[in-house]
Amino acid sequence: MSLDPPPYLGSLQNNIRQRPIPWDGAVRAATITESQLAKIRAVDKVRKEQRKQIVESDLDGYRILFVGEPGTPGALESASRRPDVVQYILVLLSDLLQGVPALAKALYQDSDPYQHFIPLLAHPANLEDPVPLLTSTVLATLMASAQDASPATERSVPLILSYLCGLAKASNDAGLQDIAVMEYSSLLYSQTNRQLFWNQRSETVAPLVDILRKAVGLGAESSAALWSGSSTSRSGGLEGLSGGVGIQLLYHVLLVLWQLSFEAEVIGDDMNDEYDIILLYTQLLRLSPKEKTTRLILSTLLNLLEASPSTLLPTAVLARLPALLENVGGRHLTDPDLQEDLDKLKETLEEYQKTKTTFDEYVAEVQSGHLRWSPPHRHQVFWTENARKILEHENGEIPRKIAEIMTKPWENDKAVLAIACNDIGCLVKEVPEKRHQLEKLGLKTRIMALMGDSDENVRWESLRALGGWLKYSFENN
Repeated sequence: MSLDPPPYLGSLQNNIRQRPIPWDGAVRAATITESQLAKIRAVDKVRKEQRKQIVESDLDGYRILFVGEPGTPGALESASRRPDVVQYILVLLSDLLQGVPALAKALYQDSDPYQHFIPLLAHPANLEDPVPLLTSTVLATLMASAQDASPATERSVPLILSYLCGLAKASNDAGLQDIAVMEYSSLLYSQTNRQLFWNQRSETVAPLVDILRKAVGLGAESSAALWSGSSTSRSGGLEGLSGGVGIQLLYHVLLVLWQLSFEAEVIGDDMNDEYDIILLYTQLLRLSPKEKTTRLILSTLLNLLEASPSTLLPTAVLARLPALLENVGGRHLTDPDLQEDLDKLKETLEEYQKTKTTFDEYVAEVQSGHLRWSPPHRHQVFWTENARKILEHENGEIPRKIAEIMTKPWENDKAVLAIACNDIGCLVKEVPEKRHQLEKLGLKTRIMALMGDSDENVRWESLRALGGWLKYSFENN
């Protein structure tokens, strides 16, 4: 997949191409050899077609120019003390890799073509240092052009990702973020590389999710606002979404996570558990300003839901994705692939909703880790019919999950604690003989503690729940 370079990178490369280098002096100083200079001059400032012919006719010579061979250091190694020459060579190599695909394969004749590049990625004090920026571009282009899967590549990819994540975290510089994200995209050409990317997800995926959360108006806050529907985002078209996230950066982030979603069978559940990805993408779909972003959002959702239907379809229903898909279908869509993915998603969710019960809906909500005042919580018939089933489901999985939810403070969404207290009170009321099961999970102690909570609704629901507990305790005595 070929994308135009980010503006900042393109400008940097153009400046370096136009910068005069005193080549003859570099030869006299032994910075480079006459043979290396001859090869550089042969392809410098010539037409692309001519450059391609020259390199293809001497692939071995240009391989040696850039990576060397035993007894003959490459130009990068020779010029290591001259940053201006190193920068020029990196830009030249990047140009050649894009214009002469055969060169990428030729460089891999060396058992480790990365050995003189990786040290150039050493984390600089200034993220705008040209050498590591240009080096990461060369390496991403090299790997993607050759589609290489050698052990040397597998060892090097994590090092490149570690450098790029520093750029991706530069929240005050969208230009650097875009460079990182586009190079991520270049690197995710293989299953192995996607798994390596996921293995470093605290460095790689998390900053991308932060960008998406910023786009929907959440910044680094919890997902509580998304579940409650109180996010403040708005679509700003070409000028960007909420938080100043530009349309191009948004598109490139979505592109990377779409590529990653092809490993959904392995990582889909973890993506949702760790990043609330279904909920986040539902909100992104609601705000998507362009068909190209909508297409990536829908395709990613489809990959995730098809890979993990039993766990992710319930979450999608809770996030109100079915109703949103109907709204999207009402837009004037011109992309046939987008329409096809939309139809598949609607069909998948419709089939699921035909078979699900209110009990299934409740279980899915609890398993999502976030409670809201959905109908079952206040429905007496639901508790009469399902309380015992809830306690016995998967050997007590549901009350254990509620206990886990209640351990969090939920400072940004106190309603979660109020709902949890309500549910525990209903369980005690309907199946009082099982209250010791709940006590073993620490739920009675937690409810007593919540009687002193700062939120009035939490105090009220905890008092009601504890009242039921005490009622049955007194009756038994």
